[in-house]
Amino acid sequence: MADEWKAPESEPEEREERKSWRLLEKTLLASVQEQRRARRWGIFFKLLTFVYLFGMLVLFTPLMDMDKAASRSASHTALIEVRGVIADQEAASADNLVKSLREAFKDAKTKAVVLRINSPGGSPVQAGYVYDEIRRLRAEYPAIKLYAVITDLGASGAYYIASAADEIYADKASLVGSIGVTAAGYGFVGSMEKLGVERRTYTAGEHKAFLDPFSPEKPDERAFWQGVLNTTHQQFIAMVKQGRGDRLKDKEHPELFSGLIWSGEQAKALGLVDGLGSASYVAREIVGEKELVDFTVQESPFDRFSKRIGASVAEHLAMYMGFQGPSLR
Repeated sequence: MADEWKAPESEPEEREERKSWRLLEKTLLASVQEQRRARRWGIFFKLLTFVYLFGMLVLFTPLMDMDKAASRSASHTALIEVRGVIADQEAASADNLVKSLREAFKDAKTKAVVLRINSPGGSPVQAGYVYDEIRRLRAEYPAIKLYAVITDLGASGAYYIASAADEIYADKASLVGSIGVTAAGYGFVGSMEKLGVERRTYTAGEHKAFLDPFSPEKPDERAFWQGVLNTTHQQFIAMVKQGRGDRLKDKEHPELFSGLIWSGEQAKALGLVDGLGSASYVAREIVGEKELVDFTVQESPFDRFSKRIGASVAEHLAMYMGFQGPSLR
């Protein structure tokens, strides 16, 4: 049986097909190039927007400072917030509070200073720095009184600071006091024994590892650490007595310095506070100058702006430049 004969494709048809493929290829390449061009322009305009916003921020920050200074053109009561844990690198660090206090006292229009406190306390060292600075500034500017106003909480190191004030005020339901010292940790010796884990500690110095939670506690080291806490507690008590003086109704009250915390109403009866009222009440009724001007150290607008958009900008730049990794949505 003869093979079936097929006619060869004509050359014009082949040329036409090649032209179609080339046209399709050019179209796809043009589309890819257009997408790349659009991506580059997108990155450019986003960077331009960022530079514009940054420039506006730099331009208007001095104007904001001028407005703030203008608000201090009249007599006022200076306000400083003591909020959160009192510790280094925190908003209520000694560096921030001391800077605010100095600015408030040296302002010629400051009639009085109010520390508005809402803090559980913190570092006795940081609190001690602030206490000492308050005493120094009160001596340097005897005409300017400093009032501490406790809102929700003024405990431990926060009360340490408050006791340096001329007078302390609180709400009847505020929590005040907690004049004590604490240090806590965990012991994992029993758990390690059950797991069959052996602790190996190498030290130079007999007691170098005495706070190690993975080693058995020794009676003499426990007594030593208790002595450190007792010493710090006595320092705290001495500063409170120095600051409050005879206003403490019963300095020998068996529980006054026991670490207990009191309501504002109870604290007033004990002499831990002088009266009940808010910061605005003190400014209006006690100081006689209701205008409150905030001297609390604040993050600059640039810092706030940077924190909010810094990570976002980096992420979006990486995405637009093609460096986006896997993500879950």
